[in-house]
Amino acid sequence: MQKPTCTGALPADLAFDVFARTCPSRETLEHVTGRWGSLTVGALREGPCRFNELRRRVEGVSEKMLSQTLHALERDGIVHREAQPTNPPRVDYELTPLGCEVADRLLALIHFVEGSMAEVIASRESYDAARGGR
Repeated sequence: MQKPTCTGALPADLAFDVFARTCPSRETLEHVTGRWGSLTVGALREGPCRFNELRRRVEGVSEKMLSQTLHALERDGIVHREAQPTNPPRVDYELTPLGCEVADRLLALIHFVEGSMAEVIASRESYDAARGGR
């Protein structure tokens, strides 16, 4: 079987290099592409949400993880947090323009993965069968 290959040169003139251990872009990439970050950004692309709305939309995320994720994304300029001076306090989260661009790219990947799941499942079954089960 032939190994799959990827071709194409990476731009050499980038100021940041996510492959470099100390590059700050690596941390932002982790915030955006981690499980909770990508799901949170994708959910916010549908429109502004309050914390509990977002928690219901991103099934399985704990309150603590969602809070940490939102703080990281806010710090990176991807999410905007707005506290309303009401009683009880109301906090809304929405994507910034940068966050919208990130979300569009993430959602393209998410939709691609969702559309490729038949192939992925077949590959998993083939892999597991070749190794005597999982």
